[in-house]
Amino acid sequence: MQIIKNNQLIENTWTYVSDDAPVVSGNICVSLARWQAEKADLSKHAGNLGVRLSSTDDVTSLGSDLGIFALIELNFADFMDGRSFSQAYLLRNRYHFQGEIRAIGKFLSDQTFYLSRVGVNAFEPENLPQAHATLNDFTVFYQ
Repeated sequence: MQIIKNNQLIENTWTYVSDDAPVVSGNICVSLARWQAEKADLSKHAGNLGVRLSSTDDVTSLGSDLGIFALIELNFADFMDGRSFSQAYLLRNRYHFQGEIRAIGKFLSDQTFYLSRVGVNAFEPENLPQAHATLNDFTVFYQ
């Protein structure tokens, strides 16, 4: 499956491992709850690690673990919930996270431009071609 990263279509090299699934090899992403419960074991994983945040998760709960992650996924359960915009902004600007911040789930393709302004650099949208086109629709900032 392809994603948009840094305004380019690329292959997704990450696997999301649900809370009840066994850990697989390669680059994996887990929920915040699973990370907190299995931190010791997951820290020994041979591939890169990522964590998926819901809009209700507190970014500060990552604490000193933030440097462990190569990917943070922000899960948009509903396109009308803007809390993930704030999470992205905090990760980039307050906590200086340098890895990939990926928007997944139910966000509108029109929101990709605004998400990129707050620090999201990768997107896994439901409508990939439309979202990719929308990134280039805006060229100036009014704020």
